Amino acid sequence: MTTYKGVGVYAGRVIGPVLQMPEPIGEPAANLKLNPNETGEQAAERIKAAAEAVKADLLDCAEHASRDGKAVLKSTSQMATDRALLKGAIKLVENQGVAPERAIWEAATSFADQMQALGGYMAERVTDIYDVRARIVAELTGQPTPGIPTADEPFVLAAIDLAPADTATLNPDQVIALITSDGGPQAHTAILARGLGLPAIVAAKGVTEIENGTVVYIDSNEGVVNTEPTDEDRKAAEKYASRKPLADFDGEGVLADGTHVPLYANVGDGKSAEKAAGLKAEGVGLLRTEFGFLGYDAEPSVETQAETYKSVFDAFPGKHIVVRTLDAGADKPLPFLNTKEEENPALGVRGFRTDWTVPGVLTRQLEAIKKASEGSDADIWVMAPMISTTSEARNFANMLKEVGLETRGVMVETPAAAVNAEAILGEVDFVSIGTNDLTQYTMAADRLLGDLAHLNNPWQPAVLKMIKLTVEGARRASTATGTKKYVSVCGEAAADPALAVVLVGLGVDTLSMNAGAIAAVSAVLKSVTKEKAQQIAVEALSQISSAEAKAAARDMLPVLDELGL
Repeated sequence: MTTYKGVGVYAGRVIGPVLQMPEPIGEPAANLKLNPNETGEQAAERIKAAAEAVKADLLDCAEHASRDGKAVLKSTSQMATDRALLKGAIKLVENQGVAPERAIWEAATSFADQMQALGGYMAERVTDIYDVRARIVAELTGQPTPGIPTADEPFVLAAIDLAPADTATLNPDQVIALITSDGGPQAHTAILARGLGLPAIVAAKGVTEIENGTVVYIDSNEGVVNTEPTDEDRKAAEKYASRKPLADFDGEGVLADGTHVPLYANVGDGKSAEKAAGLKAEGVGLLRTEFGFLGYDAEPSVETQAETYKSVFDAFPGKHIVVRTLDAGADKPLPFLNTKEEENPALGVRGFRTDWTVPGVLTRQLEAIKKASEGSDADIWVMAPMISTTSEARNFANMLKEVGLETRGVMVETPAAAVNAEAILGEVDFVSIGTNDLTQYTMAADRLLGDLAHLNNPWQPAVLKMIKLTVEGARRASTATGTKKYVSVCGEAAADPALAVVLVGLGVDTLSMNAGAIAAVSAVLKSVTKEKAQQIAVEALSQISSAEAKAAARDMLPVLDELGL
């Protein structure tokens, strides 16, 4: 038996044959020149047409993808027609006589190298760029479009990593588990796998060497891949297959003692909000407004923005909705907002900080939110991302006051905000913890690097302590002001049923997650009282590693095995 160890990103235990991701589109020859029968202008037009075809194909895929997949595919589609990318390729064709497929390869590679050198979130774009490069080359040369392999029986898909577009189109009925040698637990591949409810392990070095057809055992609770399943492995997989089915969420998150813990959905637009409402989410804990800006070369008008927000408000009449203002920058640069290159964008001008460099965009967004709220009976709260100081919280609260938005909040994504939560909550009404970024910044570990995946884990005791500090600050602020100050978690940690119990035990008031995770989180929360959740949180906090913290909590939650979680 050969055992590979990685990081599990969605619980499950399955056995099946491995099928490796097909070889990527090959690099066109370095000296490939224009066909004598084709002019530079004609070749340039072919590049543009191929890019538009790839964009259209990705948008078509987006229409049939999950909520998270839809947003990723739309974002990737815009990269296919990126001006800088096409300009670079066309320049090579017209000035140097390079063949179109070689030109787009070189231009995209240069673009990717620049993103990789920037590090941080920008490195996440590299996978997208390579995917777009391959798709355009395939279109130009008449090769099959890269994608997920097919087979006559369900299989375990193995890959170095997957392009977000590939992950977004996975069919869980055919792909029963996903294992990658690279990537991290907070990268797009992992997040989309969670949304699909697909057992997945990332950063498992060596899995790409497993031969096709090899039957393996996957335990994504433990992050283990075994090439020769034992009898014990088979029993575990059988137990998982016969697990107790999850009941549909009934619309109210409660603990065993009746304590109400509202369970909200993270959404990006009206369609995803409608889907979340159909799954009986209690409201929206995170409206990612940046998705409404993707694909625009210029800032959308107040009216256009308001229309997008209103579609979300209409999906949840009378319900709680938290709107996060534009979280642009880093991995989500916008041409009209992020105009300067930065050596480390993850620590640069992103989120609320963009108002310092391009003032006016945030004010107009707040006007759009206010306009959309008129005539809606939804309970609308508004928060800003990337807040680090009390003065930033005060400035944002004043901006909300000026436009008449009453319930004001900020994101806790930096250690500075966590340790200073009491003072920050003296200025605003609530905070929402973005555990993806809080983990990255607390552990000083790029969330996209597979080699650092063990650090970039919200189960890290240091991260749990940051959450505890935030809750304790909120309690002190509540006492000082005589007004309840709320703490929510809207990062991926809320979608982990075991971690959700720990968060509640630490004192978090509400949880927000991808809508598909709500039923599992609800089922596990119903199995514990508030006192039990607090005991589990104390036990997790007392451990010295993320693995031990997770194991300690899971040992105290037998319902997880019953439900196959």
